[in-house]
Amino acid sequence: MAVSPRFKAFALDLLGQVVPITCCPMFGGLTFFHEGRAFALADDDRLYLKVDDHNRGAFQAAGSQPFLPFGDPERPMTYREVPAEALEDPEALVPWVQGALAAAARSPVRRRKQS
Repeated sequence: MAVSPRFKAFALDLLGQVVPITCCPMFGGLTFFHEGRAFALADDDRLYLKVDDHNRGAFQAAGSQPFLPFGDPERPMTYREVPAEALEDPEALVPWVQGALAAAARSPVRRRKQS
């Protein structure tokens, strides 16, 4: 569970073209925040966005895989891998990020304090 410096730079640049972000290392990967809310993760040089019942179907339809930090399909986190076409085009990424931001806003998890 790691993120290479090259992928970190790629993810920061890509997500940063959509919304202002901050990033912090967590559990060997990275967590990305917008306005104090976690909405994306990176692990093993893969990028994942927050999902809930409102946007999960779009990710499933795109063939996106869930984030399985423990390798157990019975214990997925509420993040799904960004579809490949969205990784290649910041404009294509916009609706995916907007859905993840909305899912993060609906999440009961507390916001991270801005530093």
